[in-house]
Amino acid sequence: MTGLGAITPVGNSVAQTWDGMVNGRSGIDSITLFNADEDWGVRFAGEVRGLDTTSILDAREIRRFDRFAVFALAAATEAARDSGFNPQVGDPYRHGVAIGSGIGGVGTIETGVRSLISSGSRKIGPFTVPRLMVNAGAGQVSIRFNLRGANIATATACATGSHAIGAAFQLIQRGDADVMFAGGAEAAVTPLCIGSFASMKALSTRNDAPKLASRPFDKDRDGFVLSEGAAVLVLEEYEQAKKRGAHIYAEVLGFGSSGDAFHIAAPEEHGAGAHRAMLNALGDAEVSIDRVGYINAHGTSTPLGDAAEVSAVKKLFGDRARLLAMSSTKSVTGHALGAAGGIESIATILALQTGILPPTINLDCPDEGFDLDFVAHTAQERPIQVALNNSFGFGGHNTSLVFGRFQS
Repeated sequence: MTGLGAITPVGNSVAQTWDGMVNGRSGIDSITLFNADEDWGVRFAGEVRGLDTTSILDAREIRRFDRFAVFALAAATEAARDSGFNPQVGDPYRHGVAIGSGIGGVGTIETGVRSLISSGSRKIGPFTVPRLMVNAGAGQVSIRFNLRGANIATATACATGSHAIGAAFQLIQRGDADVMFAGGAEAAVTPLCIGSFASMKALSTRNDAPKLASRPFDKDRDGFVLSEGAAVLVLEEYEQAKKRGAHIYAEVLGFGSSGDAFHIAAPEEHGAGAHRAMLNALGDAEVSIDRVGYINAHGTSTPLGDAAEVSAVKKLFGDRARLLAMSSTKSVTGHALGAAGGIESIATILALQTGILPPTINLDCPDEGFDLDFVAHTAQERPIQVALNNSFGFGGHNTSLVFGRFQS
């Protein structure tokens, strides 16, 4: 990993996001992107605020981008700058992109439907299709950075970002690419998404205290907090990165995935799919469980999801589970759906590099049987060599990435 870029509710850069995570500064607040008045059961979310796009898009260009694709391009631009990537150097057919989205341009879809109903089909904008496509973020990043190799857009709900990073890792590993831009982007703080997730009772309804609403592993958790953002990471073949003197943050050691084959929106009670994804990832990395020091949990703050993940970790690690640290940075950022895996991969990588483990905030009283070290409230300083990042999604999609501290 030679470049990192992030746009989140706690900062419009990697540095700002990491500072917010480490210091437990919640990015959750009242919704401003639409009028969520008293009739709305959920009136808060994690919004990206104050993003200046003038350096990457002019007024004419931005009309062709949905909000999620703007986030993708902004994060990719930071990652490219951070890595020192030059699109004019090297073979562009060995430079690729794998950037997904769980929902894609849902804001564009909602605007198009309103135009159709109010004014008829002739008033639907000509950029509607290229804006709403789930692959629009990947496509726009490919165009901007002349990435002519693999061009992939994953869409596996909340596992999307991690699936994209896993796909990029495997492309480089098997010799089909030298450089990959990978991650996820999401802009689902919209009336349809807030209303739909609220209708299925998936969201927290703590309207009187939004900053306390995302509380993974706490006995009083009542659902996740929807948020938005993007994260893009530059993955590079080691010898090439070494040759050009790139700064290497960490190594991707392995990737594992599985399917629950259980329920479209709920995990199996004991986390069988999560367990298998972690087991597969460690097997792929050829890493034993005793080398793992930290897990960045999926940890959404839902009753079923958190319980399943804790159960899976205990099953896999046995007695060693209590020696691990496992935190959920969603307590700070909220749940950015398809962008979450990328955002949390960056958190995992920086934890490896700095030896600082970001906390799970709002964890006042762990639920029954949740007797692990969740890094409650305050960051920990702990040198670690290997870490996992877990992402699980509706549809039964489970992913786990293994990252290692880089040793030159």
